[in-house]
Amino acid sequence: MSTTDTGAQPTFDDVKDNVLTAERLLGSERRWRRLGEPVPAGSTLNEDGSRDYGLFGPGSVTWEVLLHPATIVFETVAQATLQLLYKPIPAGIRDEDPISRKARAGTYTVFDGFERAQRNSGMHAPMWLGNTETATRMAAHLGRVHRHVKGDIIDVATPELGGYAAAEPRDAMWAAITELHSILWMYERFAYHGDEGPRPLTEAQRDQYVREMGAYLRLVGAAEDEIPGSMAELDALYDTYGNLFGTSETINVHPETGQDMHEVMAECMRRNWHPSHQLAVDVLEEVYQQFVTQILAAFPERIQIKAGLDEARRAEAARLLEDSQDLIRRMQLPENERRIMRMMWGPDGVALIANARDLHQQALRERAGES
Repeated sequence: MSTTDTGAQPTFDDVKDNVLTAERLLGSERRWRRLGEPVPAGSTLNEDGSRDYGLFGPGSVTWEVLLHPATIVFETVAQATLQLLYKPIPAGIRDEDPISRKARAGTYTVFDGFERAQRNSGMHAPMWLGNTETATRMAAHLGRVHRHVKGDIIDVATPELGGYAAAEPRDAMWAAITELHSILWMYERFAYHGDEGPRPLTEAQRDQYVREMGAYLRLVGAAEDEIPGSMAELDALYDTYGNLFGTSETINVHPETGQDMHEVMAECMRRNWHPSHQLAVDVLEEVYQQFVTQILAAFPERIQIKAGLDEARRAEAARLLEDSQDLIRRMQLPENERRIMRMMWGPDGVALIANARDLHQQALRERAGES
């Protein structure tokens, strides 16, 4: 049944705590923290007495990519851009995400959308940069939450695609892949190294990155026989599941109500708007909206085509990426990275990143000394 059948929608005065302050925008560790304070990688021991560095650890290619200022700044937009092309993910958001439920209830605001984006990085940091127990605990929490995110219809216009289940192996695997693979593509085109511009990894480093990704895929419950061991195997997975990637005019249509959830959200944001919400809009513009096209330009052509970019628009995106290099470099300067890190990764994320960077740099120095 459509929410329009439930009676009058809430007005601005009905929406509780609608005024947004700078303090509320920033948030405390409670916004990101689940099931206790995360334990940093390397601060505990394994049963054999070795240090527990979690899933990846110092010296790994994954930490080299994850800990770069470009990743800290652009992870949110890179991840979201690719994930929204994997159709089961927008279907799950459409049907079961709290922001969609708020929209159907008429209480959704732009701050809700901001907070949803804000948590993405910080709630992944314990899995990527914590010890094994922390990573396992957070993954289990997210798995419990995602068990409720399932439905029989991905897209009302293409019922042959079947349904989705966020906690089941296929969709859990792709949620994790689209997080880490998008970061790699972004790193290779966005990450400045001092005065040097972005540089791609070697083929051997890319393969190592995929192998290291396997630990994360196992943690979230991917099927062992589908976990790729090389970049070639990962590319083949995109071919296998190609029908689940792309854009659709009907992906946001709720199967039961027939409502386009983007339209419902937009209307709620307008109706529940307060001038203080501009604080959230400004941050979303800075860290997300202004870089979507450039991020797409950093993705392979096959993904750009899935995103609906024809040859002319791909060329335009490439030009925009080139023209944006000075801005991209400035966003990675320490003062900008610190501000965005605290805003998007949260206090625990800041501490986990600092700890992991110290460990990683020490490992690189030791490796250089050995050579």
